[in-house]
Amino acid sequence: MLELDGSAGEGGGQILRSALALALVTGTPFRIHSIRARRANPGLQRQHLTCVLAARELSAARVVGAALGSRELTFEPGEVRARDFRFDVESAGSTVLVAQTVLPALWRAPTRSRLELLGGTHNPAAPTFEFFSRVFLPALGRVGVRASAKLLRHGFYPKGGGRITIEVEPTTYVVPLTWLDAGAVKRLEARVVTSGLEPAIAERERHMVANHRKFQRAKLVVDEVDSDGPGNFVSLVLEREHATEVCTSIGARGVRAEIVARHALEAAERWLAADVPVGEHLADQLLLPLALAGGGEFRTLVPSEHTRTNADVIAKFLPVGVTFEPESASTVRVRVAPAVAGP
Repeated sequence: MLELDGSAGEGGGQILRSALALALVTGTPFRIHSIRARRANPGLQRQHLTCVLAARELSAARVVGAALGSRELTFEPGEVRARDFRFDVESAGSTVLVAQTVLPALWRAPTRSRLELLGGTHNPAAPTFEFFSRVFLPALGRVGVRASAKLLRHGFYPKGGGRITIEVEPTTYVVPLTWLDAGAVKRLEARVVTSGLEPAIAERERHMVANHRKFQRAKLVVDEVDSDGPGNFVSLVLEREHATEVCTSIGARGVRAEIVARHALEAAERWLAADVPVGEHLADQLLLPLALAGGGEFRTLVPSEHTRTNADVIAKFLPVGVTFEPESASTVRVRVAPAVAGP
């Protein structure tokens, strides 16, 4: 049984989520200790527990330690079954992170699957639904995965209550990916979304975006949506010839509307200036599909500790290595390749 240290590297929930995903697709059992040891609230929280329970249901796995606050877990997967699944995070925890945990197993299943996920759809500690549907799923499409998603209801922190559905088609095999060029900028879009807040907040954010030098001619939409609790975000969609990025900033109590908009704009500027096809967050999430494909390479921003930790976890389950080759002060080339056996 594989032994994992949940405090290694960045010490967050990604270690557990990647381990669950890889256990499902490789059939490798694991035991993990010190789960989320470097977080202010260590151990399994609602979102992480839902990932464990979802992985268990997919494969009739044997699990020990699946409880809120647990810092140790043993997971022994069975055979993955494709069917319709419904999982409720029961909080504002991320539905997208639950989806990303089980997707690799489902696209390798023999028949189609459908996921219905309830919980958070927009929170600052996870990919938003827009990133998932417009960046992550199209990136999976480049390696041969066929999946689609719908947002049925927004879910904001702390109420949650969001709802998304995902359709996953069986994939015979995934293929290596070489993704080095972003291409010219084609279109910029901006969307300001509020729920249960004063209209002035959205107007101030719209004003900030509309007066930014790169977004003065962008399509800009302001939406009021229905949700279980108040919420707000600014989402910028950057379409280039060969890549799309979504930069989102989530509003929070005590944070001025102008600051919320500025954070999204600054992230968009960084990606556009770097002239790379893969953003920082997608870089982290591409490693596992490329490892399953047996290889690939892409250009991205300087990787986070999150990404490097994910690479280490993947190498424990699969015979691949991940290298990060600096190109400049702000960009790197990431290569995923079969590991070279030692002497």
